[in-house]
Amino acid sequence: MAGTELKGVLVNIDVSDLDAAVRFYEEALGLALGRRFEGVAEMVGGACPIYLLEQDAGSHPTGSADDLRDFRRHWTPVHLDFVVPDIDAAVTRAKDAGARLEVPVKSQKWGRIAVMADPFGNGFCLIQFLGRGYDEIVVN
Repeated sequence: MAGTELKGVLVNIDVSDLDAAVRFYEEALGLALGRRFEGVAEMVGGACPIYLLEQDAGSHPTGSADDLRDFRRHWTPVHLDFVVPDIDAAVTRAKDAGARLEVPVKSQKWGRIAVMADPFGNGFCLIQFLGRGYDEIVVN
């Protein structure tokens, strides 16, 4: 259907303190502040822009949601993986910026992974591909 082609991907992350979030993502991952809007900061330097959205704790994420925003560590079925060239250095940098290492670096056939959380309760992983990366485990 014409006009329905995907034009890109944008990542949005709710945070409780926009200035602190900008500092964290700059220091932890080397992203840079792009544009700033009312209550929104655009972080650039990755494969797609990441928008940090300042939201109040206890607010409703949608008009029909019963859940309330909570910035303690929480689980979500969607998370971000950041691909890095040196996972040990990246883990140290992220921890120094305020991230929490939840699962120490583990080696897999495709590379190495560390499970972490940002200061706003959002989980993310750092990944360092080795060899052929995910092609090491392709089954088809």
